[in-house]
Amino acid sequence: MIHSRDTWEAIAESFLPPCKEVVQRNRAITAQYAQLYLKHHDIYKWAGMAAFASSQVGVALAFAEMMQTPGRMMETEHHEKPGDMVQGIGDFLAGATRGVFSLPFMLFDVAAKNILLNDLEEIRKGNNAIYNDIAWAHMAYTKGGLAEIEGNISDNEREFLLSGFRQIDEGAALMKTGSDHQQASALIREGNSRLLRHEQVNTLGPVFKAISPQGHIVVSFGSELNFGEAASPGHRSRASFADHFGYFEVLSGSRDVTDTQHRWQWIEENVLPVWYAVDDGFGRWSGTERVFRSMAEGEANMFQQIAHFASTMSFLR
Repeated sequence: MIHSRDTWEAIAESFLPPCKEVVQRNRAITAQYAQLYLKHHDIYKWAGMAAFASSQVGVALAFAEMMQTPGRMMETEHHEKPGDMVQGIGDFLAGATRGVFSLPFMLFDVAAKNILLNDLEEIRKGNNAIYNDIAWAHMAYTKGGLAEIEGNISDNEREFLLSGFRQIDEGAALMKTGSDHQQASALIREGNSRLLRHEQVNTLGPVFKAISPQGHIVVSFGSELNFGEAASPGHRSRASFADHFGYFEVLSGSRDVTDTQHRWQWIEENVLPVWYAVDDGFGRWSGTERVFRSMAEGEANMFQQIAHFASTMSFLR
């Protein structure tokens, strides 16, 4: 018997705290993606990359909280290890404080600050929307196979979401036979790329359209995936929109991450190659699994990440 989509969506939602708990909810979303990848890393490639993307959104959301309540910058959560806290505060004072307090004059202008906060709110909505749109399908496929997705799909999800899972299913079946591992891997990778295409076109398209004109440059400079220690030695660990296209091109607006074509070009040319190298390192490089397990367990010491995020905004000074 095919379960309803409402059932699968309720299951996906049950792992998350309420929407009002912004940072905690983001961390839970990141954890769910990481857990999906750890349990099924042979087929759920999109979930693995989504964990890092959601984590990066979490940095922006924490940054927004810092802007709204400066006192929070020196708060730490009860589960932070003392050593992490000391190291984090040191890096924070050296980097984030300099970045935040020398943040552009626009951040101290109430109207401009509100514009930026509104843009970050759209990013938060986008992060939730991606989870709502795609997480249920992973859970449905895991428990009930392709039929559960086929029985619950909407018309605008057929082109990328459904076709993506069909390719993943075909690749997974081929992988079980052991007859053509290379073809199986190619099908799985292409299927996951279709899930990513669905995310970027159907889910995030409206979100980026809601970003303010002033926010286009800020969001473009803040768009990067940092895989950190998950990347094997000798491989790139970052995929940055601004680094890929050039700072002048981003500042001039000739390259804009809110533009679907520009965004997808960056993903194909920069993000996916870096991610594929990270994914290929799973099982070979201990750092990859270690980072995923940290995300899956909801661990976070965001001082260094926030410091880095704040520093990327310093170009506005």
